[in-house]
Amino acid sequence: MAKRKSAAKRGAKAPPRKSTSTEVEVVEEAENGASWEAGVAVLTGVILLAACLVVDYGLGAYGEGLFFK
Repeated sequence: MAKRKSAAKRGAKAPPRKSTSTEVEVVEEAENGASWEAGVAVLTGVILLAACLVVDYGLGAYGEGLFFK
């Protein structure tokens, strides 16, 4: 395609639109103790600790465990 030498003439630009509403609604979560994310984190930690103890118990049969020998 051939290049245009001058810009295409367009109608006058409309002024930018301004927001008609200036109200902002803030929604806050009520903190009633620990959230479910904290519960998941605690449960994961307990399961990891139990898994380490089970593996150490299994190694204890060979005399290699830290806590069980």
